[in-house]
Amino acid sequence: MKAVLLAGGFGTRISEESGVRPKPMVEIGGKPILWHIMKIYSHFGIKDFIICVGYKGNTIKEFFANYFLYQSDVTFDLKYNTMSILNNQSEEWKVTLIDTGLNTMTGGRLKRVKEYVGNESFCMTYGDGVSNIKIDDLIKFHKEQKTIATLTAVQEPGRFGTISLKSDQTRVTNFREKQKDESTAWINGGFFVLEPEIFNYIQGDSTVFEKDPLEKLAAENKLSAYRHEDFWQPMDTIRDKNVLEDLWITGNAPWKIW
Repeated sequence: MKAVLLAGGFGTRISEESGVRPKPMVEIGGKPILWHIMKIYSHFGIKDFIICVGYKGNTIKEFFANYFLYQSDVTFDLKYNTMSILNNQSEEWKVTLIDTGLNTMTGGRLKRVKEYVGNESFCMTYGDGVSNIKIDDLIKFHKEQKTIATLTAVQEPGRFGTISLKSDQTRVTNFREKQKDESTAWINGGFFVLEPEIFNYIQGDSTVFEKDPLEKLAAENKLSAYRHEDFWQPMDTIRDKNVLEDLWITGNAPWKIW
């Protein structure tokens, strides 16, 4: 199974970092948060990644272009201009990086990589949030529901759109922006499993994935919710980054499941 990672946004709420690099390349413990997300998927055997780049996308391309070299012990013979690999500690990843435009919305970015996804179920998530979610259980749940899309529902106060669940807690009945009078609610935490039919719900570059596509799927009873009640943390602000950094430094990073 492939995993699509959305990594093309401007990251304006963390402009202290995103002014010089895309938000997915902001480092936690010396590694981009994008790398942490990929390690989570890789732990569950998903090692084929399609990364939707946009803002400062070359930074991401350069990271992976040099990744093998940075992760290996090497000998350079300058006289003959040769390089010998002594010890390769690189990942067993296949990484496809697609420029999905500078101002393209989340749904539009996904639509642009349709030909690389193929005609099979696939995972998708945002390039700025980590979790100790069990991806294998998420995929199993999705297949059992037989819906077009499954999102991971998490609980986090403030700033996000909310979802309403049916009594059996497996189907989404409503998807909308968070109301001011609501405190803790179930929200969209990313970590989706999607069927190829999802592309029929995306019109083009201006489509916001969290708006029309998810709202229509919810209305048609084709959007499932996998409840994750354990650790989940986005990196929207410098404060969020510092929280993740502190967890990593102290050896208490719940998302480090590899």
